[in-house]
Amino acid sequence: MKVKTKENTKVEAQEKGFVYILECADGTLYTGSTNDLTRRLTQHNTSKQGARYTKMRRPVVLKYKEELPSLSAARSREAALKRLRRKEKLALFSSSSLS
Repeated sequence: MKVKTKENTKVEAQEKGFVYILECADGTLYTGSTNDLTRRLTQHNTSKQGARYTKMRRPVVLKYKEELPSLSAARSREAALKRLRRKEKLALFSSSSLS
């Protein structure tokens, strides 16, 4: 039987990953993954640590996200989403609760 401690909870929280799609100010889409979605969105919109692509197209708006069990799983899902056509990505938005 596994006993939950603060240390175990912290490790479990770090293992989660997110994949997300942003809509940039110019209407283009950006797909990424992270283990801290709030921090990453702030970086995309305000800091020098945001992706080069989004720095030139601010502000960006979160249009879609998925929570996955690990960052590795999020990166795999990111690769799959990047292979989708724009129309298919837009269809994801309509099924998302972010719309």
